[in-house]
This record gives sequence, C-alpha cells and structure tokens, in this order.
Amino acid sequence: MSFFGSMLTLLTTLMHLYVFGRAYTLPMFRRPSYRRALIITGAALWLIFFLGRAYGGDRYGFLTVALEMAGMHWMAGVFLIAIGMLIGDLACGFGFLFRKVAGRVRTGGLMFGLALILLAHVQGLRPPVIETHEVSVKDLPARLDGTTIAMMADMHVGELMVGPRWLNARVAQVQALRPDMIVLAGDLFERSSDPAEMTPVMRQMSAPLGVWAVRGNHDTVRPNRRDATGEILAGAGIRILSNEWVNPADGLTLAGIDDLTSSRRRAGEGEANLDRALADRPANPTILLSHTPWLTDRAAAAGVALMLSGHTHNGQIWPFKYLVRARYPFITGRYEMDGMTLIVTRGTGTWGPRMRLWAPGEITLITLRSDTPGR
Repeated sequence: MSFFGSMLTLLTTLMHLYVFGRAYTLPMFRRPSYRRALIITGAALWLIFFLGRAYGGDRYGFLTVALEMAGMHWMAGVFLIAIGMLIGDLACGFGFLFRKVAGRVRTGGLMFGLALILLAHVQGLRPPVIETHEVSVKDLPARLDGTTIAMMADMHVGELMVGPRWLNARVAQVQALRPDMIVLAGDLFERSSDPAEMTPVMRQMSAPLGVWAVRGNHDTVRPNRRDATGEILAGAGIRILSNEWVNPADGLTLAGIDDLTSSRRRAGEGEANLDRALADRPANPTILLSHTPWLTDRAAAAGVALMLSGHTHNGQIWPFKYLVRARYPFITGRYEMDGMTLIVTRGTGTWGPRMRLWAPGEITLITLRSDTPGR
C-alpha cells in the first residue's frame, strides 16, 4: 500500500473510532442488544473498507471491484457522518454544554451526516452540467472568432457504474454542443476498461478541428500494466499529445503535456516536458492541455494564451475541497494570470465513490474571442 493509501486508511480508521464511539453514547443505542449490533456493524464496515483498500481492483474480477467500490463508498460515508457528528459535538461543547439535550444534538448530527450521504449519491448520479466560458485571445485571427472547444476530463470510465452506457450518454452530450474542437484533459479510462466495449463509443466523438487528448495520472503508462487509455483512443482515431504541439487550424496552436503529478516526482522532468511541449512552435496563440493545473507561471511566461486542466474534482465531496486546495491552489473555475487564462474543470465523472457534494460534474464549453479590432 502506498504512503497515500496508508494515510487514507489511518484517517478513515480514526473517523470510524470517532463515529462509532460517539454513536455508542447516543440515547437511541442504550439497549445492550443495540450496542452489540452497533459494534458488529462498525467492525464489519471497517473490514470491508480495509479489504477493499488492500485487495480491491480488477485483479480477481468483479468481486474485488465491488469490494473496493463498497469500501470507497463507505469511506466517503463515514467521513460525512463524522462531519455531521462533529457539528453536533461543537454545538453542545463536546457534552460540556447543554448536557440535558447533548444526546439529542448529537443524534441530530448523525441524522445530518446520513442526509449528506443521500444527497451526495443523488448528485453523483446526475448527468454533468454544461459550464460555459468566453475567452478573449490575443492575436487570434478574426476568422477564428467564435471557435468553440468542448472539454471533458476525469471521466474515470471503468469505475463501477461508469461504463459504456454512461460514456455513450456523455459522448452524445458533447456532440449535441456541436463544438469546433473537443479536448480530453486526462484521467479518461481506468485500467479495468475493456477497449472492445469503449472504442466503438469513442469513435462517435468528432469535431471539425479534431479530438485531442492528454494523459492524466490514471492514464500514465506503467511497466507490465495495460495501457487501456492508449488502446481505446488509438482505436478511436484520437491523438494523445505527449509533450508536443499541433496546429488544428491555421493561426492556432494546441500543445499537450504528460501528467505533471507523475512526471514531477522526478526533479525537473515536468518543467522539461513543458519546455519540450512548447518548443519551436509557430507564433500563434497557444492553448495548453495539462491534466494537472501546475507550472502555470511557467506556461504564462512562455506565452500560453489559454491553459485547460482538471484533476482536482473540486474535492468531489465537500469539505474535501479545502484539503485539496492546500496542494492545488487553482482548484476549479477560471483564473487570469500574466496574460494567460486558466480554466480548471471539476471533472465529468467521479473517482471512487459515485458521490458528489456541492460540486456537480461538468462538461466545459469554451468560446474563443479575437481581440483583433473590428472583429
């Protein structure tokens, strides 16, 4: 298990102890039989989570995939219950204030946490919304004024309940926008995705200026592991931009960089990849695809007009966004910096639990505007 996985397991275990320790004291669980059932339930749920972390994935087929997804859903669930119960504890001063009603206040916190779980599932199952942006691009030829770009990222196709049917609906949603260009900003397919199922769906995706992609951290090629994303996109005729640029239209350059969360683990590699992606390009307005919204200052200094990213999911489940923001200050939406516009999508799909809270999935539609006088 990785360092991140170990810390996640430790944090979830602590939340388990807090939630079930507090629940043990609630009036509704005073009967010995109820308390025994509570202890057994807590132990079973923690075991499901732990086994899902340790043995989940597609290594043993559907059973371990389902085990991992159950564990991930419960991890998110116990987090939201812990938030609700913490609010109840704060309201009654952790039992030192309002002692006569502290039990009822904590019970209310438990009910609030359960309500958040229900709402997060409802939002997670909803289709993504369309977010629109108009971006003024310096020196964009007047003939390209009004060019539209549809962006999807963080689809994570291959997760439980995110399969060909879901993908087909997303492709139809994008095609209905009739964009001039489609870009896929990483974390597209999990390794459990079946290219035979996904490739025909992706072949339906087309645009006059092409469909282009970059890899995310879930798409990174690793030794002895199947490159499902590469197989699917190649079969669909979609080109992955790997530290390189192309001219999809006369007067417009599109560059793409390999995922920075993977490459920057090796000192200087991310910076070198960015320099390679932008090297020797023509003097056109440049759009940069980067799964992770890092090296933004370097991109702006290199003359990039528009940078498109994802990766953050805006935390996916509130209040994770406040933890994510500590590492990714550009977490969602639009930012302006030194002549460059950065747009970070919340992501089209979900990773782990099919849950979202206050951060609906999105497909981003960007309209380019020329600053040429008389456009």
